[in-house]
Amino acid sequence: MPRNAWRVTSAAALAAALFATGGCSDDGDGKKTKADGTKEAKPLKWGECPAPTPLEGGGQAPPKDWQCATLDVPLDYAKPEGETIPLALIRAKARDQKNRIGSLVFNFGGPGGSGITTLPGAAKEYEALRARYDLVSFDPRGVGRSVPVRCEGDKQLDAYYAEDSSPDTPQEEQAFVRNIRDYQQACRQKSAALLPHVGTSNAARDLDRIRQALGDEKLNYFGISYGTELGGVYAHLFPKSVGRAVFDAVVDPTKTSEESALGQAKGFQLALGNFAQDCVDRGDECRLQGSTAKEIEANIIKLQKDLSAKPIAGIGDRPLTESQATNGIAQALYSKELWPLLEQGLDEAEGGQGQLLLALSDALNGRDQQGHYSNIGAANTAINCVDSKVRYTLAETKAKLATFRSASPVFGDFLGWAMMSCTDWPVAGAWETPDVSAPGAAPILVIGNTGDPATPYEGARRMVEQLGPGVGVELTYKGEGHGAYNSGDPCVQQAVNTYLLDGKAPKAGTVCTATADPTGTPVGPEPPQGA
Repeated sequence: MPRNAWRVTSAAALAAALFATGGCSDDGDGKKTKADGTKEAKPLKWGECPAPTPLEGGGQAPPKDWQCATLDVPLDYAKPEGETIPLALIRAKARDQKNRIGSLVFNFGGPGGSGITTLPGAAKEYEALRARYDLVSFDPRGVGRSVPVRCEGDKQLDAYYAEDSSPDTPQEEQAFVRNIRDYQQACRQKSAALLPHVGTSNAARDLDRIRQALGDEKLNYFGISYGTELGGVYAHLFPKSVGRAVFDAVVDPTKTSEESALGQAKGFQLALGNFAQDCVDRGDECRLQGSTAKEIEANIIKLQKDLSAKPIAGIGDRPLTESQATNGIAQALYSKELWPLLEQGLDEAEGGQGQLLLALSDALNGRDQQGHYSNIGAANTAINCVDSKVRYTLAETKAKLATFRSASPVFGDFLGWAMMSCTDWPVAGAWETPDVSAPGAAPILVIGNTGDPATPYEGARRMVEQLGPGVGVELTYKGEGHGAYNSGDPCVQQAVNTYLLDGKAPKAGTVCTATADPTGTPVGPEPPQGA
């Protein structure tokens, strides 16, 4: 993946030219026509939800009080009267209909994460918001149930993810490049007509169609991880339609694909160091060898080298390779709740058993226990590659590896080599960085987590700056894992809930801290930074 070898999907999920916006005119048939030539979206017809397919991530059907619908949108917004594609939506109606505010639309990240699958599974975390909002999510174009991008099949993907993705020899480099080209050729063969149209700008236009179809004057929005970038692009395109919005686990909109990958290398290395130090601090309870965090990290690097030379037992006939072990480590760093599994998985792998790390890797790659993959990987690559202009050659990539290794001895090679994910992509990219400037938009609550591995903390401040004066309101969470609201921290949740339910944003620069005092009471909020 060009911007992120490890997808910027929320922990709960484990995720073209811009048209000017304008007013509406009546085209004579009683339907509203927007300035870009598209019709106003029709109201949705809600019905029972089927169980998710493996391509959507699998699982059981949501509870009976959940409803699903389909919204047709233009495949190509440059041809608004041309071919349409269906977007799949899901909702749970507000419990207090008398005091209902409207709809709250979620995007959980990725790009490529299925909202149809994720929202019902994470609904308990948003129960306070459901009191007065219809909780709504969707599969963006190219994802899950919404005309999914298709590339390689299950067996091919098993081989693809097992392949060495940090080559050390010319032969391994050739195999690495061939692996990527074979994958891209499969995407081209199966999804050629769709690939030019799955970018973030079109997804943002889809968001506005969803807003119209829901009957909401403003878009109330909760974007997590990549969902913050999508929300920022929406705010740029439709600033007057922004309602109450929250961005959590913020993608830095000022960074190029290379800078984002390097920032992620540093972020995952920081999270790994925090994990290792936590293990050391627990003394004899820690299962890992090493009396310091650096010694634990050194043993992880040794494990990677050993696996590069010889994989170990995994699941069934699939051994644990170096690439899969690194994927598994990264997956476990998305949430502090997964740190015990990471500790156990590393301990077992050092003893020659790689089942747990392979299971974590499978979760990151969207593979279920039956061997079926969701399309999150295909959609992630397709969306990233149609967004990002830059295409890195083999020589350019190799020249940058030393910088990546310096940023992260554990993850640097993998994130450096991942810059080639779009090298031969059949569709040109749209931008070097997205425009998220949104003058005139309503306040947007922007939350940065100091320990976030996938979307480093600094991205929140830069999102606030790029949104423009009077729009972004920054809140800092001093915690671990990817995102803040889903950490369960009461300080963060109170700030978010108060804004979304009552319209009162916290003071800019407010800080919430995850630590607890001796009585077990969570700390925070602290005074705004700089106050």
